[in-house]
Amino acid sequence: MDKSALIVGAGSGLSAALARALAARGYRCALSARNVEKLSALCTETGAIAIACNAAEPASVDRLFEQLDERLGAPSVVVYNPSARVRGALLELDLAKVAEALAISAYGGFLVAQAAVKRMLPRKEGVILFTGASASIKGYAQSAAFAMGKFALRGLAQSMARELAPQGIHVAHVVIDGGIRSAQRPVPADNPDSLLDPNAIAQNYLHLIEQQRSAWSWEIELRPWVERF
Repeated sequence: MDKSALIVGAGSGLSAALARALAARGYRCALSARNVEKLSALCTETGAIAIACNAAEPASVDRLFEQLDERLGAPSVVVYNPSARVRGALLELDLAKVAEALAISAYGGFLVAQAAVKRMLPRKEGVILFTGASASIKGYAQSAAFAMGKFALRGLAQSMARELAPQGIHVAHVVIDGGIRSAQRPVPADNPDSLLDPNAIAQNYLHLIEQQRSAWSWEIELRPWVERF
């Protein structure tokens, strides 16, 4: 069976590393983001297709999967990466921005997962991965909205894993406990091991995707070896 993967919330960091790793494994990839123009070079490099989507809007997610059905077919792997941060003191937070952050971080994960599961259940196989953060398990001061969204996403992943594993669908949540290096966030010269390598993260995602079902993980935590936890 052809292998296909959908990465929602694709960009130039972790998602790009994962797209390259999946393409090297023979996956046909679809990359989704609100702005797909930024993905043109990555699509050329990996042979992926790009589909615009606002993951927090049900109609937009429906259109995403309809296009996916037409162009690649039902996905073997779905990765949900989007999140939104709204920082500030609790009493100063804007209500509309908090609602939007929750919709992107958590509700969008539910919408994408539901659409994916509808297509995976008839085959009784598939992998759905959710990208978490330190805030998935630790609520930091002045970061209530991000913590709420990431806690909710983790709860969704855990519930889905328990419901769907017996039906052949592997659901896992990845806690990224630390910063990820990028062109915009280079590794400090005086602390070279302080940021996660996106390519190393992608290899852990591949490990989850390829796990034998007799020993599935529902969650893993990744952090630089110098990170305190």
